[in-house]
Amino acid sequence: MSEDQPGTLLSGKYALVERVGDGGMAVVWKAITHGSSGFKRSVAIKRMLPTMSANSEMRSLFIEEARVGAELVHPAIVQVHDFGEDDHGQLYLVTELVNGPHLGDYLRTFRELKARPPWQIIVAIGVRVLQALDSAHHRIDADGNQAPVLHRDVTPQNILLDVNGVVKLADFGMARAMDRGRMTQPDVVKGKLSYLAPELVTGAGPSARSDLFSLGVVLWEALTMRRLFDAPTDFEVVEMLRKPRIPMLSVTRPDLPLGLTMTIKKALAIDPKQRFPSARDMLTELRTALRMMREPVDEFALSKSFSAAQAHLAGQRVEVTYPSP
Repeated sequence: MSEDQPGTLLSGKYALVERVGDGGMAVVWKAITHGSSGFKRSVAIKRMLPTMSANSEMRSLFIEEARVGAELVHPAIVQVHDFGEDDHGQLYLVTELVNGPHLGDYLRTFRELKARPPWQIIVAIGVRVLQALDSAHHRIDADGNQAPVLHRDVTPQNILLDVNGVVKLADFGMARAMDRGRMTQPDVVKGKLSYLAPELVTGAGPSARSDLFSLGVVLWEALTMRRLFDAPTDFEVVEMLRKPRIPMLSVTRPDLPLGLTMTIKKALAIDPKQRFPSARDMLTELRTALRMMREPVDEFALSKSFSAAQAHLAGQRVEVTYPSP
């Protein structure tokens, strides 16, 4: 199989335009879907890397991602549109295209400007991610049965920020639908180590509370602009997670509302039983922190911030403005 190039046509209707993301398992393309009567629509297409396609376990994970993603419908979750196989037997996943940076790149703009993102924006992002998690954790299947889905990979790269002020949680490829048996090789770590909950590295199964821990790490890092679990090797990161030491957020950011720092502290509790029992409970606490704002952090405020970051990443000089506390 030759490597994909701009202009490659999949199934006679998806024309690849440009690569917009790379990972260890797949590459993401911006593409145009062509329909009848001149209909066109921009989409994202995720393609398994050729080196991964021959791996039956990776192929099963990719199929699982499509199956699970198609059953998750929520405004804060990247929606799956289609799934198929090209003429060479290579799989592809078609999703909505999010026009904007992921949270990791958004934070990078502030590092380059030697600044911190406004805590109000970060909390607003966290609220929307929790809405996505709450929907997945409380999913009801077509038969009316509870069929929760755990994300297992809540990281900055999987939180997408559209320039229209919309936040989307992406990549449920690491998810495990609770209505399916575990796949083979259960000891393989299905996520980015620095964001895993401590219990996952000691052999415990994932839960809604482990997703909340991962989000807690994301929020802690976004507010401090520091890595929480950072080491030169994966082995050292795992060792840090076995005996986690989590600095108090209020020490680094004494300007933050006490309620916000306590919410993140609870999400980062080492004992899962000490964390929030559900995404909905943590969501309530974060919303309370946002009520302190004189001006609401709505889609317009998020759009201004995300658009400014996108322009900075494109090399444009822009004035960045944010809501006042």
